[in-house]
Amino acid sequence: MITFEQLGLDDRLVKATSELGYIHPTPIQEQAIPVLLGATQDLIGLAQTGTGKTAAFALPLLSIIKEDKKYPQALIVCPTRELCLQIVKEIVGFKKFMKEINVVAVYGGASISLQIRDIKRGVQIIVATPGRLIDLIERKAVNLEKIQYVVLDEADEMLNMGFQDDIEFILKNTPIRESTWLFSATMPAAIRKVSKKYMDNPVEITVGKANTVNTSIDHQYYVTAAQHRYETLKRLIDFNPGIYGIIFTRTKADAQNIAEKLTREGYDIDALHGDLTQPQRDRVMKQFRDRSLQLLIATDVAARGIDVKEITHVINYELPDDVEVYTHRSGRTGRAGSTGICISIIHSRESYRLKQIQKIVQAPFNKMEIPSGKDVCRKQFFSFMDRLLSADVSHGDYESYVPMLEERFADISKEEVLKRVAALEFDRFLQYYENAGDLNVRPGENRADRRDRQTGRDRRDRGGDNDRRGQRKDRDNRDFQGDTTRLFINIGTKDGFYKASFLQFILDMSDLRKDVLGRIDMKEMNSWVEIDKNAATQMVRSLDGKKFKGRKIRMNDAETGGRR
Repeated sequence: MITFEQLGLDDRLVKATSELGYIHPTPIQEQAIPVLLGATQDLIGLAQTGTGKTAAFALPLLSIIKEDKKYPQALIVCPTRELCLQIVKEIVGFKKFMKEINVVAVYGGASISLQIRDIKRGVQIIVATPGRLIDLIERKAVNLEKIQYVVLDEADEMLNMGFQDDIEFILKNTPIRESTWLFSATMPAAIRKVSKKYMDNPVEITVGKANTVNTSIDHQYYVTAAQHRYETLKRLIDFNPGIYGIIFTRTKADAQNIAEKLTREGYDIDALHGDLTQPQRDRVMKQFRDRSLQLLIATDVAARGIDVKEITHVINYELPDDVEVYTHRSGRTGRAGSTGICISIIHSRESYRLKQIQKIVQAPFNKMEIPSGKDVCRKQFFSFMDRLLSADVSHGDYESYVPMLEERFADISKEEVLKRVAALEFDRFLQYYENAGDLNVRPGENRADRRDRQTGRDRRDRGGDNDRRGQRKDRDNRDFQGDTTRLFINIGTKDGFYKASFLQFILDMSDLRKDVLGRIDMKEMNSWVEIDKNAATQMVRSLDGKKFKGRKIRMNDAETGGRR
């Protein structure tokens, strides 16, 4: 098996890659690096995301640029700020023993004056997003006339984002470049057009087949009714306790709405979409990379250039219209030799679109059963047992508490202690899934058959909607008259709620109707809710113990202080 040393790289680069743990090049690196070291040949490299394309162009660049010349010699253009910073980070790691080489990142959302200052200090490599680079060109703050090497990374994503004119403008402003290197996961017609116009007889290297997906990814799909898409998503998340993934939606409104609903239900999740400012986007991405967030929900445009290691799952809340978009989505997992799972939630009328995607990407898609409520509880229970058995008790003075524990539990058997531990951890969870319905759509099944399978929560979600709509009009504007009790909750106006939004929040969480509620008294720190006695238990079970903005919700009987 070939090593980096055999590719003809500078010895200092070989030493740096060895320290980084890279011994054997990936297929795209093995084929591209020898060609690019010649420094005169245009190249098109087609390979899926996560196959090591950055090193395929960064290592040759570091080998051939002149260290003693303190002006821009190489330009790398990429679609997003995240990818820009990622490329710079990798180059910095590779050039550890090449101290005279400087690299600067140029992107929007950061101080342009500081970027101009860094360029004027003397750099050999500029890594840039198209918009900010053009801004610098028009300000005459950067001179590209001596650029010899231009790299277009994630070229298909740049074209999908509408950067074709920008790319052509940039190429026109690099008149003496010796070679152009274009790297992409797919090869749409627009890229072929740009390559014919600005590249001279390029060498084309393809690793795998165009539009095909990573073979390390398990493609799964679940068929459900359209109205149960959100419930299916929630159940799949619960069925995978160790999930660390990205959920894709078509619109930013869907991304924000689903993120808010899941956050209210205690999940560590946030949304990434086009309405976020750069500081907000940076904060969300930092939390996701630090694993403070378990899940990120994003639109396709907002997720461009995201490269986060060890993502276990990608979930398509809805199928994309474009097969290439599916390829990019799924490519966020199964990176750098690891395995991943790409899940699609579809309804029966979308089956034909899934078959089209399957045919083009040439990968098997496995139809899966949406797990039942009992399946989810069983999976969570096994996960809890694993966490319990692997808990690290070496860092605390737990030994000093053992005698007190033994004394306190002297009259209780080990089996009873285990039951109580399980009850503390799973009571709310088991209650939620106690009457969970079957969300699967069966072949040849009509709506009546499907309704017969729906029980508990899922049946209540659908049944009687029309009748209730009529009843609500009469009830919404009058005081509640039934036998009531008062509940206390540790949420108030300081949490950003006003009465209408608080009302919607507790109804969404508890799956109750508005007509079971009476008077609501909100204070800054806490609130009191008047509710039908028959619905109080469900309200408490649904909210008590959940999390809101990282804080545990406490709800109980306002008179006794006890949980119902």
